[in-house]
Amino acid sequence: MIIGVDLGGTNARAGLIQQGEVVQSISHKLANKHSLDSTLEQLIHVIEPLVSDEVEGIGIGVPSIVDVENGVVFDVVNIPSWKKVELKKILEQHFAKPVYVNNDVNCFALGEQQYGSAQNFSSFVAISVGTGLGTAIVINRELYLGVNCGAGEIGYFPYLDKNLEYYSSSSFFDIHSTTAEEVFYAAQEGKPRALQIWQEYGHHLGNVLKVVLYAYAPEAVLLGGSISNAYRFFESSMLLSMDDFMYPSLLKQVKVIKSKTENIALLGAAALVPSRALV
Repeated sequence: MIIGVDLGGTNARAGLIQQGEVVQSISHKLANKHSLDSTLEQLIHVIEPLVSDEVEGIGIGVPSIVDVENGVVFDVVNIPSWKKVELKKILEQHFAKPVYVNNDVNCFALGEQQYGSAQNFSSFVAISVGTGLGTAIVINRELYLGVNCGAGEIGYFPYLDKNLEYYSSSSFFDIHSTTAEEVFYAAQEGKPRALQIWQEYGHHLGNVLKVVLYAYAPEAVLLGGSISNAYRFFESSMLLSMDDFMYPSLLKQVKVIKSKTENIALLGAAALVPSRALV
C-alpha cells in the first residue's frame, strides 16, 4: 500500500492507495499558514492515521518548485511560511517510511499516465487551471522536470498587460468582479453574462494551448484543476481561438482532453513511490 498526499494552498488531503484504488482518504483545511511548525503538524496529522506496517512509502505533490532528489520544497502557493522546507527529511524522520516529493502538476501528469486518459500517449502536456496555471511535460513517457521541477512554467510568459497565468487562472475572474465558482453556477442557470465570461476565458486559455503546441508539439493536452470543471462552457471558444495556429496539420493531430480520472491528485502523488502495490 502507498500513501498519496495532495498539499494545496488551502487544504491537505491524503489517501491510502491499494492496487490503483483509493481505499481511504482524509482531508483537512489548513489554518495558521504563517507558521511553518503549525502547517507541518497539520500535514502530519492528515497522514498519520493512514500509516501502518503495510505502507511502503509516501508520495507528496506540492504547488511549488522542488528539489526532487533531496525532497526540498522551495515555495508553496498560499502558504507563506514554506520557504526551502526539507519535507522529505522531516517526514522520513517522523514516519520511518521513504518519502517522495514532486510538483503537484507533475503528479497530475503521472496519475493520468498510469491510470487515466494519457495511458496511450508517449508525449503529452498536462495543464492544471485553478488558483494558478501549472504545466507538466511528458516526452517519450518520461516526465521532463528541468532544474528543481522548474520546466513548464509557461504561466509567467508575458501576455497582454500581465501574463498567461493571470488570464487563464482564477485571477481572470477578478476582472469581472466575480469568482470562477459564481460564474460556474450562473452559467449552469444559463445567464448570458456568465456564459460570455466563460467564452472570454476560453479565448485566453486557447492562447495558452497554442504556446504549448508551438513549444512541445505533444500528442495530447490534458486539462485538469478546479476551473476545468466548467469545460463545457469554454471549450468552443478555446478551440476557436486556436484556429489561427500556424501548423493546421499538427493541430488536427493533437487531442485536447478534459481529465475525468477520480482522485487523480492522490493517485499521481502515490505514483511517485516505486512499488509493486500500485499495479
